[in-house]
Amino acid sequence: MSQTGKIVQIIGPVLDIKFEGDNLPNLLNAIEIKNGNERVVAEVSQHIGDNIVRCISMNSTDGLVRGMDAVDTGRGV
Repeated sequence: MSQTGKIVQIIGPVLDIKFEGDNLPNLLNAIEIKNGNERVVAEVSQHIGDNIVRCISMNSTDGLVRGMDAVDTGRGV
């Protein structure tokens, strides 16, 4: 089951994404973010608390902003 979170912080290739409820994506899951016509894929690397996961982007994060939707794919990169 995919769930949607929101980007709360962007620092270079590092993304912090907040999910609602207690169902956080598993470590190493792929997170997809639509950025215009592009698809940015990030990998969950850490649960940092407060329902936030820290991810490493596999693509450029140029154009991403706080508040964008991020979808847990439920599978690895």
